[in-house]
Amino acid sequence: MPWNFDNSIPIYLQIIDEIQRKILSGELKPGEKLPSIRDLAKEAKVNPNTMQKALQELENQGLIESERTTGKFITQKEAQINKLREEYLKEKLLPCIKELTTLGLTKDELHALIDTHMKEGAI
Repeated sequence: MPWNFDNSIPIYLQIIDEIQRKILSGELKPGEKLPSIRDLAKEAKVNPNTMQKALQELENQGLIESERTTGKFITQKEAQINKLREEYLKEKLLPCIKELTTLGLTKDELHALIDTHMKEGAI
């Protein structure tokens, strides 16, 4: 995983966001075992405590499950992943849609715009 951090945002929040994106994109698959906290921290060049904090939050969200003797795994619960997907889309998409509608675009124009760009491969 390439890690590029923005100094204006807490690193553990960026780690959470990156792992969430990887789950949503399918790069991290349900049931997949994560590397150890130390290995992830080394790869990201962060303190293991920072990585632990991020993974603990992901576990609290139900996206990661810990098995005491074997490590941490991506949840296999599709409902949790679908919930994350919906929340993520709301967070990222709604502000954009609101901006476009304030510019006067109609629902039909938004649909056409999306369809056009997806057909062209721009999205």
